Amino acid sequence: MRKSRVQRIWENAVVFYLGGMFYCTVELLWRQWTHGSMFLLGGLCFWTVSSLGRRVRMPLLAQMALGACIVTFFEFWTGVLVNRVMHLGVWDYSAAPFNLLGQICLPFTLLWFPLCGIGILLDRGMRRALFGTPAPQLRWV
Repeated sequence: MRKSRVQRIWENAVVFYLGGMFYCTVELLWRQWTHGSMFLLGGLCFWTVSSLGRRVRMPLLAQMALGACIVTFFEFWTGVLVNRVMHLGVWDYSAAPFNLLGQICLPFTLLWFPLCGIGILLDRGMRRALFGTPAPQLRWV
């Protein structure tokens, strides 16, 4: 049975909210503080990455790799906006190896890979539990 537009909007809003909470929780555990912009970034990242497996058939490892690139892309532009344009100083990776303008760095891109896997698996379980959405068949490679 096809879901109504309102149901799809509600599901996407819940996914966005939980993604924002997940991202902020990871930040709080990692560096003991976060910023409101990270909630928006996390929601956008979680919604985008979790949508990959439902829209395009690809193995989980490919989703994780693409997800890490997507999160890095969003993190770069969020960093440019909040740190460079708005001068909020939310983060600075200037001292990290292989950084770009202090907004992204290779070590964190590598960290997004397993976190995207966790997020994808959480999304599958969450959608099944909350919305009764059947998960597509999972392929690792």
